[in-house]
Amino acid sequence: MNDAPDAPGYWGPSDQQYQPYRPYQPAAEPGVPGTAAGDPGHRTGHSQQPPVYWGGDAEQTQVMPPVPADPGPDPVEGPAREAGRLSGPLFRDEQPAAAVPGAAETVVLRAVADDAAPTPGPGGQPYPGASAYPAPPQNHPAAGQPHPVPSFHPGQETPVAQPDSQPQQQRKQRGGRNLQAAIGVGVGLGAVIIASLFVVKAFFLVVVMAAVSVGVWELTSRLSERKQIKAPLVPLVAGGIAMIATGYWSGVQWAAASLALTGLAVMVWRMAEPPENYLRDITAGVFTAFYVPFLATFVAMMLAADDGAQRIVLFLIVTICSDTGAYAVGYKFGRTKLAPTISPGKTREGLAGGIALSMLAGALLMQLIIDDGSWWQGLILGGCAAVTATLGDLGESMIKRDLGIKDMGTLLPGHGGIMDRLDSLLPTAPVVWLLLAAFVGS
Repeated sequence: MNDAPDAPGYWGPSDQQYQPYRPYQPAAEPGVPGTAAGDPGHRTGHSQQPPVYWGGDAEQTQVMPPVPADPGPDPVEGPAREAGRLSGPLFRDEQPAAAVPGAAETVVLRAVADDAAPTPGPGGQPYPGASAYPAPPQNHPAAGQPHPVPSFHPGQETPVAQPDSQPQQQRKQRGGRNLQAAIGVGVGLGAVIIASLFVVKAFFLVVVMAAVSVGVWELTSRLSERKQIKAPLVPLVAGGIAMIATGYWSGVQWAAASLALTGLAVMVWRMAEPPENYLRDITAGVFTAFYVPFLATFVAMMLAADDGAQRIVLFLIVTICSDTGAYAVGYKFGRTKLAPTISPGKTREGLAGGIALSMLAGALLMQLIIDDGSWWQGLILGGCAAVTATLGDLGESMIKRDLGIKDMGTLLPGHGGIMDRLDSLLPTAPVVWLLLAAFVGS
């Protein structure tokens, strides 16, 4: 609404803005000197928008348009009010009899701020909105001298700082997972595993095959989505099932042979598509075949022993204790980051806690549930399992960071995907299988 040259001004009542006003000059009349068009103060147009100046005692100053002069006697200035002086109400919603300040006066309003203390008014009560006018800072660039700011177009409201109604603590992104959902899903998976282990071994073998198939699908899907790497899914799933089955019934030699045949099948399957990125795709396929189904084959080979169910329980508990101990100790005492560029949440103190708890669980279980097992063997097995579980977790964290994702999937509420639960189990399986075969035989 600053549609006049620079002049002192007042705030308007309806739009709450500074608007300029100038001394009134009558239109040009024939024979009357001093009233020619173009005289200073004569409003001939609104195209020019000069800057409005603000001083050090205010953060914003704006002016309002002129108020027409009252030709009648003025109750304040008297009947002899000279031409060019303003008259009439200060605000449009005031009564005409209200006193009007002189044209040289300027009402200054400061910018809205949230942290200003209320200004006391009559009776010690703050004026309405007084907290919105803080004192200008001492190092303000306009302190002590005028500073030009652009004026606003007619009808445009003055921009003011709006208070933030949303508390800061509510805007913080809550990290971590849904603990209740994670516990519920973990209990459910544990019940399925225990039931399948001690009822029919073949049923647990089916559970392993299903988990491996879903894990292969998650990994290849993320590779395709994030890196446009097309690892063949069909030969990987078929080869993974073959590895687990041959490892359970025939041993590690047949499982290794199945891995080799799966790699060849990936190469042949990929030939049906254009040769661009062929090497990249088959490399990702061979890596997937080794990382998910081949490492899971050692779980099937542990299951094949006479006390296979007990060995699986030992393997699962020492791995879970590694993760649990690392989380608990790291949360309470963690100070030194273990691998900040890979997994910022892991600490060296947490690693020590995970190793200690895993060794304790390994010593107890090796002595109690494994035939011919000894507690000192359990200490070694638990310590090695904790290290490999941590390395496996870091390895998948590297993969997820390279892909730019948080979880491999969303199948398990509170956990992410199947691969997010297999990350520490897969590299631990061959280590536990090898140590058990060395300590008590296969």
